[in-house]
Amino acid sequence: MGWKNYLMELCEYRTVATTASVELKIEKSLFIGHAGGANSVQEAQDFISQIRSEHAQATHNCYAYVIGWGKNQQVHFHDHGEPSGTAGKPILGSINRLDLTNTVVVVTRYFGGRKLGVRGLIDAYARASAAALEAAGVITRPITREFILEIDYAHLDMVSYLITQVGGSVSPLTFGEAVTISAQIPINATERVIANLLDKQLIRKLSEK
Repeated sequence: MGWKNYLMELCEYRTVATTASVELKIEKSLFIGHAGGANSVQEAQDFISQIRSEHAQATHNCYAYVIGWGKNQQVHFHDHGEPSGTAGKPILGSINRLDLTNTVVVVTRYFGGRKLGVRGLIDAYARASAAALEAAGVITRPITREFILEIDYAHLDMVSYLITQVGGSVSPLTFGEAVTISAQIPINATERVIANLLDKQLIRKLSEK
C-alpha cells in the first residue's frame, strides 16, 4: 500500500487525554509516572526537561515517547542510568500496548535503598508508566493537515465555520489588509473543505505548511 493511500485510511490516532502523574511505592523506592501529550519531538523533549527540572534530586528520570505515525513516526527511550533495557523499554511498552502516539512518559525514581534486580526494575517501570497513562486517559483525535489561508475579514466567520464543522480548528496569525490564519483540517475532509472554500471564493491565498 502506498503512503498516500495509507494516510487516507489512517484518519485518526490515539493519544492521552490530559497530563497526569501517579506515585507508587515499590520496595522502598518512590516511582512517579508522568504522562503527557506532545505533537512534536520538541514538545516531548520539553516535557522531559520540565520533569527532570522538577525532580532534579531524583536518582533517575527515565522516559519514552512516540511521535507521529507511519514511516515518519519517531520513537525514543532512555534508561537514564538504570541498567540497559530495564526502564526506557518498559515505559515504551506501556505506550505501545495502548496503541498511542504523540505521547511522552517519564518515570522518576527516588531510590529507597533496596535493589530491585533486572526483573524488578522492568516490572516497576512498567507499572509506573501504565498507571500514569491510565490516569491520563485515552482520546482519539483526527489526523490533520495544516494550511495557511489569507482571507478577507468579511469571510472569516464563514471560513471558520466550514472548517470547524468537520472537526478542524482555526487560529489567527496576522492582521493587515487581510487576515492570515492557520487551519488544521482533518485529512479525510481536506479535499472537500478546500474545494468548497475555493468554489465560494472565500480565500485569497492558500498554502500547505
